[in-house]
Amino acid sequence: MPEGEAFDFVVVGTGTAGAVLVNRLSADGRFRVCALEAGGRDSNPFIHIPAGFMKTMTDPAVNWLYEAEPGPGTAGRRIAHPRGKTFGGSSSINGHIYNRGQRADFDHWAQRGNRGWGYADVLPYFRRSECRIGDGDDRFRGRDGEFKVEDLHWKNPLCDAFIEGAESLGIPRNPDYNGQRQEGVGYFQRSVHRARRMSSARAHLRPAMRRANVDVRPHAHASRIIFDGPRACGVEYLRAGSRHEVYATREVIIAGGAVNSPQLLQISGIGPPSLLGDLGVPVYRALPGVGENLRDHYAVRTAFRVKDTRTINELARGWRLGIEIAKYFLAGKGILTLQPTLVGCFWKSDEALDGGDLQLTFTPASYRQGVQSTLESEPGATIAVWQQRPQSSGFVRARTPNPLDKPVIQPNYLAEEYDRQVIVKGIRLAKRLMRAAPLRPWFEREALPGEGVDRDEDILDFVREIGTTAFHLMGSCRMGPASDPMAVVDDRLQVHGVEGLRVVDASIMPMMPSANTNASTLMIGEKAADLILDKDPPEAATL
Repeated sequence: MPEGEAFDFVVVGTGTAGAVLVNRLSADGRFRVCALEAGGRDSNPFIHIPAGFMKTMTDPAVNWLYEAEPGPGTAGRRIAHPRGKTFGGSSSINGHIYNRGQRADFDHWAQRGNRGWGYADVLPYFRRSECRIGDGDDRFRGRDGEFKVEDLHWKNPLCDAFIEGAESLGIPRNPDYNGQRQEGVGYFQRSVHRARRMSSARAHLRPAMRRANVDVRPHAHASRIIFDGPRACGVEYLRAGSRHEVYATREVIIAGGAVNSPQLLQISGIGPPSLLGDLGVPVYRALPGVGENLRDHYAVRTAFRVKDTRTINELARGWRLGIEIAKYFLAGKGILTLQPTLVGCFWKSDEALDGGDLQLTFTPASYRQGVQSTLESEPGATIAVWQQRPQSSGFVRARTPNPLDKPVIQPNYLAEEYDRQVIVKGIRLAKRLMRAAPLRPWFEREALPGEGVDRDEDILDFVREIGTTAFHLMGSCRMGPASDPMAVVDDRLQVHGVEGLRVVDASIMPMMPSANTNASTLMIGEKAADLILDKDPPEAATL
């Protein structure tokens, strides 16, 4: 190993999984851990106010502000892709939803040759990570973890009417979609505790930073993995205009997320040889799957005009907003405590399916052109729709060898015919839900896609013209056995063919979970820590 500053572990990224790793690897004091974070500290007040997500979504101080390339599925539009660039990563700017997914999601991971990643294997890690505050079956829910998960206490008649409306269409009420089954409708559980965001930084990173064996370096942009023969031994990084190096005597762990992790691997010489050749980067390890298999949930927001009640649109303006601000700072109540979507509905596009393949979300607010950043002035409500397990996949590719240049992101939304069929069925379900009998007292008219948009081809045009990311990029460093030519890491998250190097974040997911990805990424961090420390896994759940 070259001479220089050395730690036992170097972790690149302090996002959802990275923060868990820093905490777990340093907990007993045996190992020194250095964590590199390209962004700064999570001191921006809008990070911590739950409704502040509308500010952080467009703030370059805490957000990479990536964009996806245009494609047929987006009618040639570029789609904004916010990703967290601060302590806690995307868990510091996301929509607060805590959603694990379905049992079958993880059983499918195991069936692809990933030993120890079936639902019975990962459930103990979900439980370990979580402090569930509220009702729930303790066979499935955790009570002692650092990551607090609360119920929504703010109630609204439109939310209750939406739930009743779903029931009237045969969708059962489900008080705990993170319990025995996901299907059904109910209020979302959220990563908010005492009216403040519960990020991975708050739960894991900041407590770990109080330890003498932890060194977290903000504004340290990883630029290259350093190798010593067959082994990764350190990381070069940029800070304040200068290059620095830090070394790992045990392992280098990449936890940059589904965009930054494959980019760093590629510019370090690990990836598809053709791409590395185009970049002028010498091939260290040929792995054609680095950056491939990228998937995302493509969210389409329908909306309707509301009458005879106030929505968040009105409460967030003028003197009413002043009252809401006072409520928040004086009592921790009001609309500033809210996440962007309040009710979740998990259902099937086809009754013949064994499990749900659609997620619909409801909130008594509406946004200009369906984009979740600017509220409309007229009273409105939104039903967002996305397919849970899209078949369409794309890629992340370094644009240049310069680590500061944003990579090419192409999710290839709606490339597969099956995905187009499912999303059209989802929009039709949303149209039925907004007209369900319990909502009729408040329903004035359909605003998006509009009363006359009923043919499949017209609905699909609407989907292409208005859909956007659900912020759930994953899969770009896919986990799989050596027999899988597109696998990047094995089931211990070690990069194939490279010693001392792992990837630990949402990029390793082999298939999309039927869920927002933050909860599963926390689980990945927990399980990875045991793998790295060579601890025996918890006994598999018996259910």
